[in-house]
Parts: sequence; C-alpha cells; structure tokens
Amino acid sequence: MSPVLTLGYSPCPNDTFIFRGLASGRVSTDPYRLDITLADVEWLNRQATAGALDITKVSIYAMLHLLETYWLIGSGGAIGRGCGPLVVAREPLSPQDLLTRSVAIPGRMTTANLLLQLSGFHRGPLREMVFDQVMPAVVRGDVDAGVIIHEGRFTYAAHGLMKVLDLGAWWERQTGLPLPLGGIAVKRELGARVAFFIEERIRESLFFARTHQEEVWPYVHEHAREMAPIVIRKHIEMFVNDYSDEAGEEGQGAVRALLRAAARQQNRPMPDLPLFWNE
Repeated sequence: MSPVLTLGYSPCPNDTFIFRGLASGRVSTDPYRLDITLADVEWLNRQATAGALDITKVSIYAMLHLLETYWLIGSGGAIGRGCGPLVVAREPLSPQDLLTRSVAIPGRMTTANLLLQLSGFHRGPLREMVFDQVMPAVVRGDVDAGVIIHEGRFTYAAHGLMKVLDLGAWWERQTGLPLPLGGIAVKRELGARVAFFIEERIRESLFFARTHQEEVWPYVHEHAREMAPIVIRKHIEMFVNDYSDEAGEEGQGAVRALLRAAARQQNRPMPDLPLFWNE
C-alpha cells in the first residue's frame, strides 16, 4: 500500500486552482497517496501547531511558531504586491481613528492580524472570527471595523463598507518588498527529498491548472462559497502569480523580513533553523 501524506489547503480560489491537479490525480504523487483536507487557513494554522498535517498551507505569521516542526517550500504560496488585507468600516475613518476601536480579525495567527499590529494604528479590542464572517460583523455593527482578506478586496464596497487602511500597501511602503501572506509548510521530519518532491508536484499542479482551466474551474467554483464568477477570476489573477510558481530570492527575503518583524513585535528571538528546505 502506498504511504499516505496528509495535505491541507483552503477552499479559496487561489488554493483550489493551484491544487486541483493534485486533488484530481492528474498530477501523480506516486509513490505517495494524498489525504486532502480543505479548511479555513486559521484552522490549518492551528492544526500545524499541533503537528497534525504533513503538508499544509499556513499563514506566514504562523511560521514563527512552527519552525521547530516545519519548513517552507518555494511553490504554492501567496506572495504578491497590491494584494494585502484591508481594514474596512461602515463610516469614514482615518487609520488614526482605529486606535481604540473594536476590530474583527480573521484569526490571531493570520498575517492579516500581524500586519494590523505592526502598523501601530490599533491597540484596542480584537474580535476573532472566520474570515468570511468579518464583513457581516462590520455591517451589523458588532464591531467598529474589520480586517478583510481574500475576495473581500473586491466585494466590500457592495456591502456599503469603506476602506480605512490597506495593510499590504503599508507593508510595501515600509519595506519595498512584496507581501508574503501564506506559504506551504512541510514537516521537517519528512526530509529534504520529500520537501523537494512536494515542491515539484505543486509546481506541476499549477502548470496543469494554467493549461487546463476549463477542467479546473468546476472544482474552484464548487468551493468558492457562492462567490460570483468574476470575483473568482479576479481572486485568482491577484493571488496566483510568478511567486506561486517559485518564491525566489525576493519572495524568500520578504518572508524573512516579515518573520523578523513578527519576532521583534513579540520580543522573541527567531529560531536558529533554516526557513526553507533548500537552505
């Protein structure tokens, strides 16, 4: 019987687009068999904290807490420019107005929450919830503002909400680097050979998606939480890019910069371990 590797990724269009080739078996993982779980990224972060998955999508921020168990591979991640989380509200607010307001976040371990803390614009109460509940909570008035991710960038105005702060643009202004939102983590105990194998298979799966979009689309749409087709396409165009194929020197540098900033913000040292499998 083939050995099993557990794999977790989110139902967001960028992940389902990238991983469809693997999920369908159109990209072979022989001699391994994949046991796949789709779940919200904060749930995946927590599963990784428990070491429950062999391979998983994680928030880059979460890697600060995962480096003893996981390292990152170069393919399949979410790194880019102009694609960061937004802070939105029902009424016109300046970033300075956020300081003591209640803000909904899509998870404590998300890169979105880290960016909010690094920006220094907020020191008030946080309400943690699943990412697709943030905008409804702001609309209802349960919180004063919310940090939205994924397709929220394209839909918040239709809900009557206004942008307060673009956290990705803030990061790019501060660092000149692309924003590393998420990456694919592989258990260190599996070894470099398996990490390289998975990196290559994900790269093949992405190539398959780009060259067989009509075959991939139903799977993406099935998991897109009733998202409009045009929003799905905008989501994929924004979050699936050259960095998804290979983080490269610039992408890896951005990951290191974000984790160093997170370590400083938490007043803790960076673990003295390779961050990527091939370092």
